[in-house]
Amino acid sequence: MVGPRSWLGSLFNRSSSGSKREKLLDFRLSPLQEHRLKRLQDRLKIPFDETRPDHQEALRSLWNSAFPGVPLEGLISEQWKEMGWQGVNPSTDFRGCGFVSLENLLFFASTYPVSFRRLLFKEGGQRAAWEYPFAVAGINVSFMLIQMLELRSEKPKTPAALNFIKLLGEDETAFDVLFCTAFELMDAQWLAMQASYMEFNEVLKETRTQLERELVLEDVHRINDLPAYNLLYK
Repeated sequence: MVGPRSWLGSLFNRSSSGSKREKLLDFRLSPLQEHRLKRLQDRLKIPFDETRPDHQEALRSLWNSAFPGVPLEGLISEQWKEMGWQGVNPSTDFRGCGFVSLENLLFFASTYPVSFRRLLFKEGGQRAAWEYPFAVAGINVSFMLIQMLELRSEKPKTPAALNFIKLLGEDETAFDVLFCTAFELMDAQWLAMQASYMEFNEVLKETRTQLERELVLEDVHRINDLPAYNLLYK
């Protein structure tokens, strides 16, 4: 893998020892880690419900973050395609992941607005003629992270997933920050691979592999210690 920034070249000089993996597999969750993991897992159980006023408002907030000053004609509208939804009703795209994927996108927009808009409008780099749709890509990133971190399991078992729980113990927003990091990393992979939409799944697979490597690095103690975190702009 190659990429547009120097951290990609230096990353492979960093490694994780076998003893680190053994310790991760043996560690027990603290009460705080268990509490935060349970809260995160509870978030994953909430489906997107287009009849709930708070879910409708969240969707409107996402539109306003993406297109400030542009009136939204309705929760069902051709306008949504401009953000990269598959059709006129974004609620149909949430079925595979639930409300948490909308929360991830809203967190991205409010916390890292420069990165959010750069990816939304495909700014920077040599872009393909057939680009990935922003919103749908975001849902796929959320789903990928849920699988990678084994968040639907009673207790994750892989080194990357277990180390993530440690990071969650340090920062309750770790999952949302990791989403933003993963989205930026996915875009960097997309550009590095000169990919087009038909190769999106391959790009996502490479993104997952890279994140798994980073999550078990010796010097990653907080979510913003991840090398890929340096891709984000506020």
